[in-house]
Amino acid sequence: MDTTTAQHSLWLTDAARHYPLVSNTAVDVAVVGAGFAGVTTALLLKRAGLRVALVEADRVGSGTSGNNTAKVTALQATVYSELTRAHGADAAADYAAASLAGVAQVAQWAADADCDLRRMPAYTYAATREEIAAVDQEAAAALDAGLPVARDRGEQLGVPFEVYDAVRLDDQLTLHPVKYLHALAAQVDGDGSYVFEGSRVTGIDSGTPCVVHTASGEVVAERVVVATHFPLLDRGAYFARLETVRAYCVAARLRSGAPPTGLGISAGEPSWSLAVHGDLLVVCGGSHPTGSPEDEPYRALEDYAHKRWDVAEFTHRWSAQDVVAFDRMPMVGSYTPGSDRVFVATGFRKWGLSGGTFAGLALAAELTGDPLPWAARFTPHRMSPRSVPTLLRKNAEVVVDLVGDRLRPGNVASVDEVPRGHGRLVRHGLGKVAAFRDDDGELHVVSARCTHLGCLVRFNDAERSWDCPCHGSRFGVDGEVLEGPATDPLPRRELGD
Repeated sequence: MDTTTAQHSLWLTDAARHYPLVSNTAVDVAVVGAGFAGVTTALLLKRAGLRVALVEADRVGSGTSGNNTAKVTALQATVYSELTRAHGADAAADYAAASLAGVAQVAQWAADADCDLRRMPAYTYAATREEIAAVDQEAAAALDAGLPVARDRGEQLGVPFEVYDAVRLDDQLTLHPVKYLHALAAQVDGDGSYVFEGSRVTGIDSGTPCVVHTASGEVVAERVVVATHFPLLDRGAYFARLETVRAYCVAARLRSGAPPTGLGISAGEPSWSLAVHGDLLVVCGGSHPTGSPEDEPYRALEDYAHKRWDVAEFTHRWSAQDVVAFDRMPMVGSYTPGSDRVFVATGFRKWGLSGGTFAGLALAAELTGDPLPWAARFTPHRMSPRSVPTLLRKNAEVVVDLVGDRLRPGNVASVDEVPRGHGRLVRHGLGKVAAFRDDDGELHVVSARCTHLGCLVRFNDAERSWDCPCHGSRFGVDGEVLEGPATDPLPRRELGD
């Protein structure tokens, strides 16, 4: 059974276009994950003369790359003021250079693809007077970082409400992200390179050569790039240095008036992100840690839109998972210190279309022996003393979730109390099971223990999924893996077990 996103996403309309892996295949580089990072890496490596296998668990672009605002911009809320405070002006400048490179690469490739490309100004704006100071700080930090930003009051944002202040970066992009990725993936496939869809990777051996395992075959490669959004290997302790956040989007058709003429995001909390696709208004927000769902996040977005625009109908609703590193900088480079066999790209926060693209640029350059000047900034093996408290807090929260959920009673006393269209944890013997009752009244019961490290999952009513609060793994109501780091499904349970 599909999640809310799979049924109603604005972007996920295409069926699979490539065959699954059905036999062992040998290439130079295997790239795991067909989002912006993986597809960019694969295409650049193929153009450099290497044989590549792009291996995707579902469909090209079906993950976070296909569930977002479709903004490709180097101006990203208050990122530059945050990075400057945490890591200094040089780090912010490297991030700006990388982001600008990512936007430029997408612009170049999208110009030759049928992907609804539009150039628009991007804004960080003050929705209240209290947010003006944050806009001031972001404008100064972005200028210092090398972005050619300008100040105005949102004249090109085109919204029907007051904007108190804003910083603008011109000539940014919006597009159909899945159409874009399909166009690129088609260029990867062929001439000794491959794109495999419906091929979930279950493990990677990093020997000489490396071996990528799936249920139906293996890819043998000299090197491997893991671009699965959240790394699927436990080596390197990425699960202890990353946290996951879900956010929600709705698309609306207006009865009168027009959607924004720019790409906007407010500078305060809660943050409201505004975009446009064709004649549709796109509103996103409602962020929360994975496994700790907010009440009716889609309703909150719809209420926000209704109060500001003359909405005729809401046409789509979807959500995405964002991965945030302990120090809020992307992690791009070798998977473990000193490794030259396995590489990783993760931690793009909410800016994976530009971030995933610059990760692909950096990884392809490193694998072909010509590293980019800013790439070393994003090594996964850095350690920032200022970020240690955040790291300790995050892992303390994981311990609380791991232990606390086992001590709490079930959500309901028995499966008879699980309402239609909802899931609940139910005490069963010495443990708990995860029970979902579909709209026809049929009960679906699976283990409540996440197959990654054993935390208990929680039900996300907005998405009809079982989400793990510890490291962000997500499962469908029948237990299938929706997002890693878990690679194994939740086992089905009979109430007599």
